[in-house]
Amino acid sequence: MFTLNNGIYYLTVKIKFSAAHFLRGYQGKCSNLHGHSWITECTVMGEELNPLGMLMDFHYLEDIVAKVTDEFDHRLINDHPSFTEDGLNPTAENLAFYIYIELEKAVNKLTEEIKVCKVTVWESDEACATYRG
Repeated sequence: MFTLNNGIYYLTVKIKFSAAHFLRGYQGKCSNLHGHSWITECTVMGEELNPLGMLMDFHYLEDIVAKVTDEFDHRLINDHPSFTEDGLNPTAENLAFYIYIELEKAVNKLTEEIKVCKVTVWESDEACATYRG
């Protein structure tokens, strides 16, 4: 019979959304209004599987991430309360940070057994930013 060792399991989901932004205080093209087809890659981790052999249902994790990213879909990120003039500059780094924090809040409400590991935000096929707590 196959037995599991005491390791850590990681689940990753990707969610796509489209949004515009501009970078305040930046000297270059990105200071102008422009958009991206963003891809958010979110990874959670845990040690215990449920009786079905899952850390968490992928669809459930996708739903949680989509709820956070829907705040930005087809919108100007600079208009979001956390990214206004007094808030975070809407860089890929800060977007990864924000999504991480919101995902962490949502996962913590469900269980203490699963932790958010990292969030990566892709603004193009060649460029991404990752935040790890």
